[in-house]
Amino acid sequence: MSGRIPRLPALVAAGVALVLATASACGGGDDGATVQGAKLVKKGQLTTCTHLPYPPFQFEKDGKVVGFDIDLMDLVAKKLGVTQKVVDTPFETIKTGADLNAGKCDVAAAGMTIKPERAKFIDFTKPYFDATQAAMSKKGASFASVEDLKKVKVGTQASTTGEDFVHAAKIDSVSFDDSAALLNGLRSGKVDVIVEDYPVVQGWLKDPANSAYAITGNYNTGEQYGFAVRKGKNDGLKNAIDSVIAQARTDGSYKTIYEKWIGPMPEGH
Repeated sequence: MSGRIPRLPALVAAGVALVLATASACGGGDDGATVQGAKLVKKGQLTTCTHLPYPPFQFEKDGKVVGFDIDLMDLVAKKLGVTQKVVDTPFETIKTGADLNAGKCDVAAAGMTIKPERAKFIDFTKPYFDATQAAMSKKGASFASVEDLKKVKVGTQASTTGEDFVHAAKIDSVSFDDSAALLNGLRSGKVDVIVEDYPVVQGWLKDPANSAYAITGNYNTGEQYGFAVRKGKNDGLKNAIDSVIAQARTDGSYKTIYEKWIGPMPEGH
């Protein structure tokens, strides 16, 4: 959404600028800390922005946020000698860098695909997950190609690469705010098929409540997920995350986390 800010009288504008400058100085100072070169908005804490729910990467279970991304961020927090706190926030303000710039969190972990247009506003870590898109619908259907989706009513999650993929094929999909709403859209009959990241669909199909559905199309879009930090401001944290992920792949903990939340890890993943 865009809009214009009315012009303020010079005195009022100066006062606003002073307040904002003071708030900015305080927000990034007394409560924050630098640990092993990583800048944290709050001492003793790695604050993670995510968008719930997005199983198996992040979702609530028994009152706690859990998932693949959360476990990987716990490894980062452990390396830094701090604890992780998860903040649920809109995906739109994650991918634009608004939450990171506002000091709402240190890192964004939201099953987020690395894209050049997003990298203009946030600094991505090295890829930590290879992702593809999948079509989910009632068993018996087949959507082998994206062209097949043009024959039915398609649902997508707003602001995601799955939605971008569908729209690029000139398909006007029904857009849902989050993955839970997307799944409910399919189950309630609002749409005939939904397109979402393959691991998410795979996770849904483990639930007996979704036994009438299946993966009815696979689309290799070459996507890779990355974590993100504030643009140009936190190379220390970005490097720490890259180091932790590399170590996790070497020592087997990445594989353990992958198989805990997703299933058997493909060779070379």
